[in-house]
Amino acid sequence: MGISTDASCTVRTTTARCFRLIAAAALALLVAACAGDRDPSLGEPSFYRKLTEGGAQLDAATAASMISGYRVNNGLTPVSIDPELMKLAQAQADAMASRDKLDHNVVRGFNERLKAQGYRARAAAENISAGYHTLAEAFSGWRDSPPHRANMLLAGATRMGIAAVYAPKSKFKMYWALILAAPEEPRG
Repeated sequence: MGISTDASCTVRTTTARCFRLIAAAALALLVAACAGDRDPSLGEPSFYRKLTEGGAQLDAATAASMISGYRVNNGLTPVSIDPELMKLAQAQADAMASRDKLDHNVVRGFNERLKAQGYRARAAAENISAGYHTLAEAFSGWRDSPPHRANMLLAGATRMGIAAVYAPKSKFKMYWALILAAPEEPRG
């Protein structure tokens, strides 16, 4: 039994070896993908970037990837970024930061905000938080809180929006809003 030098599976390669080669190739691709998340100027993945430092911005694609991975690991569907939910999350984070208040109802209730924006969902949930300086911290805080974890694991959710606002003069410095939703299918 031989193994080809180009790591392809040949007729002479055993099934187990073929699977090992495929796993090794997948691991190499995963490592390369993780390296792609790094901002060379900062030397760290974007989910560890302190959003309280000059010009740092939330990486929504990385947030969607983290939340999707968590959901898939729990037997649920992944989520993708929804521009309307991004706007709603941004408005909530902005409102909390401008009022220096952590509250789902800082302007009006969550369902009222969805309805006012015209967003139709079969199910939707919102997580808010304050004080976390990185995406990793916010994610961990939500994951470790039973009600927030339940929201991240909302059954049927396929879309999300997330925002973080730095308010240096506020008591918490950072305000976060995450919305997950199962949008209503258009009737046709």
